[in-house]
Amino acid sequence: MATSDGFSDAATPFEGSRRHDHRVVSRRSVLVGGAALLAGAGLMRPARALAAGTTGGLGGSEPFGLSPAQQVGQRVIWSYPGLTPPPALFDAIRAGLVGGVIFFGENISRLNYPGQIQAVTSALAQAQADSGVGYPLLLMTDQEGGIVQRLPGLPGITERNIGRSADPVGTATTAGTGAAENLHTAGMNCNLAPVLDVFRVAGNFDDQFGRSYSMDPVVCGECGAASITAQQNLGVVTTAKHFPGLGVATRAQNTDLGPVVIDVPLSELRSVDELPFTNAVNANVDMVMTSWATYPALDANLPSGLSPRIVRGELRGRLKFQGVTITDAIEAGALQSFGDTGQRSVAAAAAGMDIILCSERVVSQGQDAVDALQAAVADGQLDRGAGLQALGRVLALRGALG
Repeated sequence: MATSDGFSDAATPFEGSRRHDHRVVSRRSVLVGGAALLAGAGLMRPARALAAGTTGGLGGSEPFGLSPAQQVGQRVIWSYPGLTPPPALFDAIRAGLVGGVIFFGENISRLNYPGQIQAVTSALAQAQADSGVGYPLLLMTDQEGGIVQRLPGLPGITERNIGRSADPVGTATTAGTGAAENLHTAGMNCNLAPVLDVFRVAGNFDDQFGRSYSMDPVVCGECGAASITAQQNLGVVTTAKHFPGLGVATRAQNTDLGPVVIDVPLSELRSVDELPFTNAVNANVDMVMTSWATYPALDANLPSGLSPRIVRGELRGRLKFQGVTITDAIEAGALQSFGDTGQRSVAAAAAGMDIILCSERVVSQGQDAVDALQAAVADGQLDRGAGLQALGRVLALRGALG
């Protein structure tokens, strides 16, 4: 995920955040149980009657009460430029074609925080309510801390400084709590954090921005699990990234800009890079974001988020992750040889990715992904049953948000 428009507010923590009650039942049990209902013809909580004018119409037997376009649309995250969402985004939300929205620095007014973004997230939530889909949007941002922090205020501390603190786990818990409270204040419910990459060399890709807790995978895993638990206890969907790890990437290797190869032995990849993700899975993390690097030890030909061997085999098979998978930015330069937005989205879905992240800040990008996914299901390029299982996981997670 790009770092160029992040905010760094370590010296000015935001104090006006509100607290939320801890939930007693884990979302993982809700998610797994909800998705399992697909076995009975795929009907979890049915969507409410959809608003007039919804694209594609509804048939009484459609799974989840959603049209084919809506079934794929609810798995796509959209984005937009500037401070004000354009009418086209609201139209798409009311049509049931949007699963969530990602926010960047350009979408958030520092001078009028949190009022401006609160008004935006409230309007988006109302448009979703008007759609009749019956599940809240995922309203997300990268609130990692340090340079990659879109909202002013908490946590205001980098992962590197957390890992170097006298009490890394306690500091990670405090930072996670602060991040979650800040997101709630902004009207958001999903954090694309923490980063669980284990950096190898001082000043490399992760470390130059303070985005890794440590060179020690145990410290990374313990801090990541603490952050995840703190945020999810406050009702924020949390994301472990970038599976299976970017800690080896050099300062110049950035998947946003071009292809990256992480060429390490399988034994090292599993014992070092994947170890923190095992902690995250054991902490019942809601989502895992895959990277766009290529890992020859696992799949020499496809980037992680396009590789069934990595998504279905390594993450779901070996690590036993049962939650929601989300791509990194689908417009990333690392995917330049894999076609346009639609082709990349279909390839990611075929690999087993549940959510497609369209973060180019162009509304039409989200529509391109939806159109391509719907066409691929219709012509048999994508398996409909697998798509409904992915949708079940996504809706179960969002349904647990209330």
